[in-house]
Amino acid sequence: MSKYIWIWILAGCLRMTAQSVDTTEVALDSVNVDTTAVVLPDNIITNASAMVPFFRKLERLGDGIAVMKGQKVNIVHVGDSHIQADLFTDKVRKLLQQQFGNAGRGFVFPHSLARTNGSSDIRFTSNTSWQNHRAIGPPDGSPVGLSGIALYSGSDDFVIEFNSKTLGNEFNTIKIVTPGNENSFELATAKRTVTIESDVPKVITHRIRSGEVLGSIADKYGISITQLKKANGLRSNLIRAGRTLKIPTNEKQKKRVERSQFIPLGLAEGPGYHFYETDNSLEKVFLLPNGGETRYVLNGVILENRSSGVLYHNIGVNGARYSDFNKYPLFFEQTKALSPDLFVLSFGTNESFDRMSADAFKDQLVAFINRVREANPNACLLVVTPPPSLFKRRYLNKFADAYAQVIRGNAVALNYAVWDLYGQMGGTLAVNRNYKRGLMAADRVHYSKAGYELQGELLAKAMIRVYRDYLKNRN
Repeated sequence: MSKYIWIWILAGCLRMTAQSVDTTEVALDSVNVDTTAVVLPDNIITNASAMVPFFRKLERLGDGIAVMKGQKVNIVHVGDSHIQADLFTDKVRKLLQQQFGNAGRGFVFPHSLARTNGSSDIRFTSNTSWQNHRAIGPPDGSPVGLSGIALYSGSDDFVIEFNSKTLGNEFNTIKIVTPGNENSFELATAKRTVTIESDVPKVITHRIRSGEVLGSIADKYGISITQLKKANGLRSNLIRAGRTLKIPTNEKQKKRVERSQFIPLGLAEGPGYHFYETDNSLEKVFLLPNGGETRYVLNGVILENRSSGVLYHNIGVNGARYSDFNKYPLFFEQTKALSPDLFVLSFGTNESFDRMSADAFKDQLVAFINRVREANPNACLLVVTPPPSLFKRRYLNKFADAYAQVIRGNAVALNYAVWDLYGQMGGTLAVNRNYKRGLMAADRVHYSKAGYELQGELLAKAMIRVYRDYLKNRN
């Protein structure tokens, strides 16, 4: 073999060796956290001065006059799947209402009618199917509003039954949110059963015995074979023992039909909603068509009681990003119906799995904040950093880290407060540790029920802590 051939083989082997040890950027980002120390930061809210108007509203809840008037403080928490499922937000709601008073369940939506998951403490059912369009889909003209999901039906005889289901969810006021505040629905708090009687031809049933023929059976009842065949849809004279025949007669019998009849109640018009208010505590209501519409659209329901305190509204859509809500002006317009004092914003996970750049994430965050403030100029904002997660259960999600830095770094300039969920859950290096503690699902992206409840508890504690700091330092 010539020396030139050996040189060619050697060069090829060197190229193969270089390729075999080459490590991609993703592989370099893999992590073994079992040997990594995790240090959690103090559970605080930074740039809390941005929440001072909200703190003042909370402070007034302790005023005797405000309590008598049933004053309410509205918190609107918007986000993705963990907000839609209401595991995170339910924990925050309960802890804040224990501290400041329970003014009602707040915003609810019939997720089950849209064939998706929702809060477990309420129940919606209907006698007809409903169509839906979600914010995560491309705009198609569907009225995606306050819930982030457009729910609509062309039926004009539907009934939606709402049951508050859980003790403590009773309400005195119910508000219905629709596009353009159309008065598309009627409301009933009760139904009664009406019995209708009518005279119908009496029908006798005859079981065919062995050896019987149509002629003998017709003679027995004094009718013709033609009448007998017509009443039973027979084309021939062949019959089989054991089967039954309907025997027509000229006699009449009473038939009773029971049907439910609803007693609709008038709805008053409010700013961005129609509502019904009563002195009685309600647990169940029925939504009915008001008539005259070709399509009935429901964007959500708001439940309040007569007490002063906190209303904690959760609005979430599985898979949602800031950019999804930014596509639908109706969402921002309808937030006015909630009279928000504080917005809590929880996005970032889905953006990270789209590999959205930090600059693009900031642009969408700023656009969302500007639209919220345009609709609600007096509302405060608290932006939550995304929780840590992994790609394919192994690779570092550096996008979530980058988004957390964007959120923290722009708080003062954009005048919003920040709660660092990314840091509270230990950052990306703590993901496997959180999974082993039962706080995360096997995909290392979603959290478990215990994990979401822990996040809710941490947020509530941080909010209560920073409010107490405000009380100490306000003078």
